[in-house]
Amino acid sequence: MSKWLLPLIPFALFLAFLAAVPGASEPRVIELPLGTSEELGTRLSFRLDGLSILFALLITGIGTLIYAYGTRYLAGRTDLPRFWSYFTLFMISMLGLTLAENLITLFIFWELTSLSSYLLIGIDHERPEARDAALKALLVTGGGGMALLAGFVLIGSAVGSFELTSILAQGDLIRAHPHYIPILILVLLGAFTKSAQVPFHFWLPAAMEAPTPVSAYLHSATMVKAGVYLLARLLPALGGSEEWIAALAVAGALTMVSGAVMAVLATDLKQILAYSTMSALGSMVMLLGIGTPAAVQAAIVFLFAHALYKAALFLVAGIVDHETGTRDVRSLGGLRRLMPLTATAAILGAVSLASFGPVLSFAAKEMMVMAIAAAGEWRRPLEIAIYTSAVLLAAAAALVAIKPFFGVIPSGPRNPGGRGHDPSAAMWLPPLLLATAGVVLALIPGPITAALLAPASAAVHQTQERLYVSLWHGINAPLLLAAAATAAGFIVYRTRERWIAIAEPLGRIGALGPTAWYGLFLRGMNATARAQTRVLQSGYLRVYLMIILVTLIALVLMANAAGGGIRLAWRLGQVALYEAVVAALIIAGAITASLASSRLGAIAALGVVGYSVAINYVIFSAPDLAMTQFVIETLTVILFVLVIYRLPRFSVLTPPPQRVRDAVLATLFGAVITLLVLAAQLEPVRADLAAYYGANAYVKGHGRNLVNVILVDFRALDTLGEITVIGIAAIGVYALLRMRPEVRP
Repeated sequence: MSKWLLPLIPFALFLAFLAAVPGASEPRVIELPLGTSEELGTRLSFRLDGLSILFALLITGIGTLIYAYGTRYLAGRTDLPRFWSYFTLFMISMLGLTLAENLITLFIFWELTSLSSYLLIGIDHERPEARDAALKALLVTGGGGMALLAGFVLIGSAVGSFELTSILAQGDLIRAHPHYIPILILVLLGAFTKSAQVPFHFWLPAAMEAPTPVSAYLHSATMVKAGVYLLARLLPALGGSEEWIAALAVAGALTMVSGAVMAVLATDLKQILAYSTMSALGSMVMLLGIGTPAAVQAAIVFLFAHALYKAALFLVAGIVDHETGTRDVRSLGGLRRLMPLTATAAILGAVSLASFGPVLSFAAKEMMVMAIAAAGEWRRPLEIAIYTSAVLLAAAAALVAIKPFFGVIPSGPRNPGGRGHDPSAAMWLPPLLLATAGVVLALIPGPITAALLAPASAAVHQTQERLYVSLWHGINAPLLLAAAATAAGFIVYRTRERWIAIAEPLGRIGALGPTAWYGLFLRGMNATARAQTRVLQSGYLRVYLMIILVTLIALVLMANAAGGGIRLAWRLGQVALYEAVVAALIIAGAITASLASSRLGAIAALGVVGYSVAINYVIFSAPDLAMTQFVIETLTVILFVLVIYRLPRFSVLTPPPQRVRDAVLATLFGAVITLLVLAAQLEPVRADLAAYYGANAYVKGHGRNLVNVILVDFRALDTLGEITVIGIAAIGVYALLRMRPEVRP
């Protein structure tokens, strides 16, 4: 396939979802028979409503532009088939996550986004930095995913269904449930780790080791928005409580301010944008925490605006790096003359980042301010947080656009030498289109608001509140404060070096923050794994077997002690003489095999055990099993003899104390199994199983031999597993025989 056909994949999906926009206000559920399990309560079902269609259009629309951009940006790489395979998996995983109607389906795609992002972040696996960043993202988001799964299981238990339609309709039941707080904690852990909320934010800047197309996609329309999507989707079920409001408001505000601070202090273009993304995610989480219709509308409008300008700015950063060989803002300046088209995209994107001017993000910021003004007791601290972040993000916007394109060309060893020019249209057109869209949609917001943003916010809050998006509300307090914040941000940008000097002591304190704790945890986990491996993975089969048997014996005895002991079904008086003789043969054969001084003698004794078990099957009216056992025992004895013929002479290698230990362990294990068998005799037998197999063996298995049908059809995977084990053992035996040292003359 030509590389220029790649963008057609997401573009075709974009058109398909675009066709679904007219029905966005009416939720629809599409269920596929594949993957449905009534026993587990899982269905492969997908939900089309305003929120899922909004995300699907962002994922495929921005994805189309990034595919086009990447064909030129990544030209010359030798691993492009692998890269685009991972990238497509990433896109499909995110689509599945946002469209899933079933929580278990959602979780599967949730984990697939973590896996595919791991592969993309670490695509340059030769570099240790890329491998470390990929592992960090996987461990943090994957750990949150495990917590999320537990939360989903508790939700399904509380509601009796994993379907979102049922869950969203029973929010009062969930909030009143005794497990509400554990559910909330587990779901928030999953969402916060995915959307890089403090203190789980540290994986996001590290992920900048990925190629720029990945960074742009991850920050604008996919990975980090997954947590925001989850919170928005579950708001009707979990939101509205004091715990929800407090957790999301505090975490969101803290992340919003922390991200803005770190964005101003950073020097790498992609790092600046990564921290500003973290700040934007915090504001979205904060708004969803407030949870009022006005706050939800502000969150949806800002989410849409952020996706446009953040993708544009990341693509601009990629162009700068591609053309000049550096992303360090200290080494950049005067690029507007060399790349005017890229500079235009950068300025438009930076205006959106600062959220002041004729851009959609400014309208969203005004909506945000008005929503916070009605936040009750949370109003003052949240207003302080939003204005602080606004000042700092304005400085970050200047750092991204003014410094590289309009700043003084630096001198000295960091000067890139005046290199750079606008690349081909495949690279400059996508960021210019995205940045321009943020302006055009702000000037003409009506169509996009009615068709997409209003249905999305209605799907979140499940109300039909009117959504009004406008740039101009007159000269009011939000406008004046936004202007003041932008001016203050420009002052911060001009005096940035002083602020860096002031913040330097805080940097030393930050060295003890979440990143340090992550490193400590990782080192501790690896040390524990090495210590455990030294104990458990000795390389000796007899040690493995001993550990398994001791663990099993201990667990069985502990479980029965906790349950009040074992009740046994002693029926020795009902044992016939011929049954006792067969049992005696089995015992004698086992003892003889243990005490035999030759391998052939031990094999013969084991054969007696096997044939005696087969006779037991005959006694208890199971001739088919008996014939199978006879064949297996005969084949086993023959194979053992053939293998043993190749082995060296038998010798005693273990000292008497070890043999005594092994005998005691074997006796204990045999006694435990015997007790379990006797205890099982008291358990009720499901008589309906025999009737079920008898009625369905021929109908469903197309066989008249009931035992064969059970083994081959009803227990097909079990039988396949046994065959696989035998096959692996045969390969191992063959390999051992091939490893015999050659006899040389």
